[in-house]
Amino acid sequence: MSYVVGVEKMEADKLSDDENLLWESAEHGGFRGLLKSRKILHLSLIASLGGFLFGYDQGVISGVLVMNNFIKSFPRIGGDGDLQGWAVSIMQIGAFLGALINSPLADRLSRRYSIALANVSYLIGALLQAGAVNTAMIFVGRFVGGIGVGQLSMVIPLYISEIAPSNIRGSAVSLQQFAIATGIMVAFWLDFGTQHIGGVGDSQSQTAWRLPLGIRVIPSAVLLFSSLFVLPFSPRWLMKVGREQEARYVLGKLRILPENDPNLEQEMLQIKAGAMFDELTMQEKFPEAKTHNQRALQLYKELVTQRHLAKRLFVACFMQVLQQLSGINAIIYYAPKMFQAIGLRGASVSLLATGVIGIINVLATIPAIAVVDKYGRRSVLMLGASAMTVSHVIIGTLYAVFEKSWNQYPGAGWAAAVFLWLFVFNFAYSVGCISWIYPSEIFPLGVRAQALGIAVSINWISNFLVGLLTPIMLRQLKYGTFFFFASCTVTLFLWTWLCLPETKGVDMEKMDKLWGGSESLETAERMRRINSELGIDNEIVLDREMEEIEV
Repeated sequence: MSYVVGVEKMEADKLSDDENLLWESAEHGGFRGLLKSRKILHLSLIASLGGFLFGYDQGVISGVLVMNNFIKSFPRIGGDGDLQGWAVSIMQIGAFLGALINSPLADRLSRRYSIALANVSYLIGALLQAGAVNTAMIFVGRFVGGIGVGQLSMVIPLYISEIAPSNIRGSAVSLQQFAIATGIMVAFWLDFGTQHIGGVGDSQSQTAWRLPLGIRVIPSAVLLFSSLFVLPFSPRWLMKVGREQEARYVLGKLRILPENDPNLEQEMLQIKAGAMFDELTMQEKFPEAKTHNQRALQLYKELVTQRHLAKRLFVACFMQVLQQLSGINAIIYYAPKMFQAIGLRGASVSLLATGVIGIINVLATIPAIAVVDKYGRRSVLMLGASAMTVSHVIIGTLYAVFEKSWNQYPGAGWAAAVFLWLFVFNFAYSVGCISWIYPSEIFPLGVRAQALGIAVSINWISNFLVGLLTPIMLRQLKYGTFFFFASCTVTLFLWTWLCLPETKGVDMEKMDKLWGGSESLETAERMRRINSELGIDNEIVLDREMEEIEV
């Protein structure tokens, strides 16, 4: 299905002076840049429904598993703590596989249609769980739905990063994390409300748990429809598959510019040069790779054999590991136990733990949208890592000092709770957002889907392992758990400071300059030939790119 089929072509030269001025002045990041680029904001918000589904699926199951009627309906799950743990974790295993399998799909079918396919998996999983009459349906539904979640978590940041201009790319991709946090929060409060349907005791209705498990089909169906009829193809993907005229048309609509505008022409040349470079490299290095599968296999090999690509892949994967080792999901999954451990008791513990954390997680993501394209990825990461370290150290210290006397010093318990909330706040605007932004923007077009699929799958397997090990750590290490997480956030700070280049405002086609992708004479000569073919002055382009990177 072509994006232009059935769509009346907009006469770009009839744009009002205000709209043209809108683009010319859209040099800002954050909210200002997003509001000026309203087309990108609109499409990014629609695509971010995938993040909402991701967060909702993570948040909904914990409340459902403890509902009285669910336990009566599935006594094997309700009476077995290990089985409950697997009911949660099997989604993460499915997501790990989904992120991996979606890489070739995003390249072959398009980013847009792989979003649609992911929603089919998600819908099947949601319907199986909502209509479950036995334990097997719960587990199969969680696994199949998890595959859809993994696919969405891989392709949504990829898609948004490819349609957004460089000045707002970080802010636009941050909407993904905002949607994830919103999904977690909505799931908790919906569980909290529906548990009262029919009463919280033996009279509780099946609707109490079937409704929160089933209602997510609505946003999933909306995203499925939008991926087929509303979201355009990524212009970079169109150029990758040789549909240049369509890429120009779509990019013009995205930027609200006529097709002959010099700004649009400059961006098109950059995208075309990047696509041509990837294609020429593949032809010259691997002339024997004729089929799609053979070329895909070579791309995966390139990721680990090419030094600059392997470096980027390590950075993308290590950032996912550090995101999980910051302790965020350990706190989200086990917050009630942590609050009880620091001396807080009563029915309010669940609200204090999950409800308040959910609200803070959403609110704290808003500053990231505003600052990540203004102050850069590095500074925001280092600020968040520093603040998270302080929180972990203070909580661990309070735990060590008052472990045997929380009841005598309730103020110490509340102080620990406050720093737990502060940790969540600082996570959300820093590594919570940037771990999605950074990997989605640093790779060349030819291997971008493959690299992001690997990185996101590492996120999911790390998530699984942290969830598995945290109860053991809390039981064996106790307050040492927080000091362990503090060591990980210190590592995040030092690694960012010493190793990560700044990508703020750098066009995706110019990332090679940051990572040494054009260090060889062979590669430089290949790029010169492409620039010459496109009529681009190599010396002028090189000088301008070096000036931009230095700035």
